[in-house]
Amino acid sequence: MKLCMIGTGYVGLVSGTCFADLGNNVICVDKDPNKITQLMNGKIPIYEPGLEELVNKNFKNKRLNFSIDLKKSIKDSDIIFICVGTPTKKGGSSADLSQIYGVAKEISTSINKFKIIITKSTVPVTTGDEIEKILSKKNKKNKFSVVSNPEFLREGEAVRDFNFPDRIVIGSNDKKSNRILKSLYSPLISKGAQYLNTSRRAAELIKYASNAFLATKITFINEIANLCEKTGINTEDISIGMGLDKRIGGRFLRAGPAYGGSCFPKDTKAIISTADKFKTNLSVIKSVIKSNENRSSLLLNRVYEILNKKVKNKKITFLGVTFKANTDDMRDSSSLTMIPKLSKKGALIKYFDPTGFKKELSKIKNVSYVNSVKKSIEGADLVIIHTEWNDFKSINFKNLVRGKKFIIYDMRNIYSPTKIRGQGFKYYSVGR
Repeated sequence: MKLCMIGTGYVGLVSGTCFADLGNNVICVDKDPNKITQLMNGKIPIYEPGLEELVNKNFKNKRLNFSIDLKKSIKDSDIIFICVGTPTKKGGSSADLSQIYGVAKEISTSINKFKIIITKSTVPVTTGDEIEKILSKKNKKNKFSVVSNPEFLREGEAVRDFNFPDRIVIGSNDKKSNRILKSLYSPLISKGAQYLNTSRRAAELIKYASNAFLATKITFINEIANLCEKTGINTEDISIGMGLDKRIGGRFLRAGPAYGGSCFPKDTKAIISTADKFKTNLSVIKSVIKSNENRSSLLLNRVYEILNKKVKNKKITFLGVTFKANTDDMRDSSSLTMIPKLSKKGALIKYFDPTGFKKELSKIKNVSYVNSVKKSIEGADLVIIHTEWNDFKSINFKNLVRGKKFIIYDMRNIYSPTKIRGQGFKYYSVGR
């Protein structure tokens, strides 16, 4: 099939590349000519394991192409995926849909035959209705079908998640579109993916409800971890005991920093905004947002306690600064809250992250990037394991920096407290 992916960000580039790898002809379109040039030269603008190899393979095989010509790309394609950003509006909590509606207007002037227009971006309920209105101003309704097909890609696991999804959600009451899309996804359905056809509004809400629930699980176990610390209980025992209940499951029940990234923060806020629009109080999700906002401050207070409230001139190392492992995404990472506050109190901070230097931290006083674990912890008073990269899971602290006994604050519970303390280090973790 001939597909057009509008937007070469996380969703558009991963989905487009994977669709091409399934044998479709895909054009990925972006208004940024520099990004398109980079992609045509094999340079990937995001960090995602396995993606670069797939992009280069399918570009070489001419199943995957890149363009800045939106009109031509739409005309040459049968199925159009809208994959542009829907960030939180500045100064508010609702989703900024300006890019979505801007693209819809451009599509409306380029429909030359029947097109399936799909919102792959995460959008609030009724967005598809608005897109349909925009398209109807210049086109007869039998020339297009607007469908919601939310993505469920985890950063760091996106290629695998595309190829082995739990479910494929298609929001459309149009039988023709449903038949075509079931055929498009048939290679994934044959591998066990559940195909769910719902109304368009239901598909839009499924994505938000899913992310809000997963965010709730993270926030819930973080609060239980706080109680575990006060009662001398190991929070990992609680997570395992709860997770063995098949109704609950163990995923997302790992205590640690606040949730962050491109989805949970903006999507929990957006579903609240939608609920307010329809005069509905989602009190549980409101509490989740508030608790998560307080999480970084709580962990920061623990840092102050560990240092006996003597932060000035203390050498603090952050191992990992992204919001989670296997991604270069810094959006809403708790490091962006903690590092500036520690710097303001006079701490001298070094950080190492496998994805390299971070411009978000470049203007903060007394903060520097180093290019190895060893260099980062040399001379440190406190080492904070902030992100659960595999690079940090088997560090021999005792041999790495001989004769130096720094404090370790393991925010991801990677290490055994008994083992690390047995090596002579002061060791702290979360909820145990």
